[in-house]
Amino acid sequence: MAYPHGPFDRILAVAGPGADAANSLADLRALPDSLAEQRFRCGFVTYEAKNEIEALTSQNHDGFAWPQLHLFTPQTWLCWRAESVEIHGQTKGVLSQILALAVPVVPAPQVPALLPRLPKADYLRAVEAIREDILNGEVYELNLCQEFYAENVALAPVDAFWRLMEASPAPFAGFIRWHDHFLLCASPERFLAHRTPQIISQPIKGTIRRGATPAADEQQRQTLLHDEKERAENLMIVDLVRNDLARVAQTGTVRVPELFGLYPFRHLWQMISTVEADLRPGADLVDVLLATFPMGSMTGAPKIRAMQLIEHYENSRRGLYSGSIGYLWPDGNFEFNVVIRSLQYRQDTGYLSFQVGSAITYDSDPEREYEECLLKAKALLEVLNTVISEQ
Repeated sequence: MAYPHGPFDRILAVAGPGADAANSLADLRALPDSLAEQRFRCGFVTYEAKNEIEALTSQNHDGFAWPQLHLFTPQTWLCWRAESVEIHGQTKGVLSQILALAVPVVPAPQVPALLPRLPKADYLRAVEAIREDILNGEVYELNLCQEFYAENVALAPVDAFWRLMEASPAPFAGFIRWHDHFLLCASPERFLAHRTPQIISQPIKGTIRRGATPAADEQQRQTLLHDEKERAENLMIVDLVRNDLARVAQTGTVRVPELFGLYPFRHLWQMISTVEADLRPGADLVDVLLATFPMGSMTGAPKIRAMQLIEHYENSRRGLYSGSIGYLWPDGNFEFNVVIRSLQYRQDTGYLSFQVGSAITYDSDPEREYEECLLKAKALLEVLNTVISEQ
């Protein structure tokens, strides 16, 4: 089944010395905005960019120290089309260098058992406390995430990324290297796409394991389709996205062409809805990020209170997890994903981790939410050839 509105373009971009880059929303706003001066840019926005958008802070453990945002103009970039490859920027000798490269064969990763930053008992207590917050009217829904990590890991990031693509192919996958920091991302979720005049968001809420046979798989699909809790989660986030997009949309253009769409991935069925609008003339990427970031599927509703409670209940900063990677064309069109199903790795310190989460509502069962987290971690654990420690 084709993903609605298509996947990421296939792009490889490399920054050169002194690359033109923005490391905050203020920097991004200051970049040239006349069409003659605009360039292709790509990069990432971390979850911590929320602190520039709202009056929020983050004091939890941070094993990565990413910049809150990094969008750069590449020295050289390649784009794979249906029957050709485009090479842009500094092109001399690029193709011959690429063809001469040999991908080294390395052994499968050997990673020690991952430790939970939030022990299971604490996670279960947090879910119960969030249910109480919901009963008290603090939020309607909150996305609670947890980190699993290992230290002093020697990982070959490129090899691990290709293993991840084999284990969990995804329409919004990406590989980021920023100095000694790496992101290996197998995301199934689109955050935002702008295709003039349309802006599109496709939140995912609703997850179930694939069945082992065609009949069992169809039964699983039907179970997810009719699961009232999953539908309620999806609908709440759709409403949030509608309200976010309305802040930068032409009046009366926000629409939901697909609600509760079901799409198969290697290990999971996902419930995906599509929200579209026509972008207000003059609105740019910064305006859209100020209106919509972080994405509602990774926060909850209402968003600001949900983010305050996330800081309280989680004990790791998310970093690039539940942030976004993507690219911006010179004409102002852009494409950004939701960073989930991803590994973060620091080669200089050997710190490796991933985070997984689920949406908590009043109807949530703590054990079931924990099992959903483990289900989302399945491909990552396979790639790392490891398990989660019981301690």
